[in-house]
Amino acid sequence: MAMVDTVRARMMAAMKEKDTQLKDVLSSLLAALKDGVIKKRADLTQEEEFAIIAKELKQTKETMEAAPKDRTDIIDECAFKIKVLSAYLPEQMDEQAIRAAIEGVLAKLGISAPAPKDKGIIMRELMPLVKGKADGAKVSELLGTYLVG
Repeated sequence: MAMVDTVRARMMAAMKEKDTQLKDVLSSLLAALKDGVIKKRADLTQEEEFAIIAKELKQTKETMEAAPKDRTDIIDECAFKIKVLSAYLPEQMDEQAIRAAIEGVLAKLGISAPAPKDKGIIMRELMPLVKGKADGAKVSELLGTYLVG
């Protein structure tokens, strides 16, 4: 079952349950997924669906961080949206799993002391392994701890 169908079915259930907050989040997600289908002019792959959901999640986190501390309504709304969107993503990798992936790529490439100039090569190999399962900024930050010089 495509993610669009899953989200639509859950949104319909939320409407029947009169859960307007959940319906609004799922409606927004459904619109983003449909937009992806329209732009591609074909069905999305699972990775593309996850990328769209991750983008929505990232934007929501940025909104939450930018909200003034006294605007608890915005913060609460974003926290709810983050919880809902996270449920549609694969389980995210923790720092230890990301480090293991980095070390695996370094071993595969035969790089024992990576220099900053090697970062592009390493990231090119690493990102397909962690895409949709880890935040790219976090991966880049952790890779930076391995760079020498």
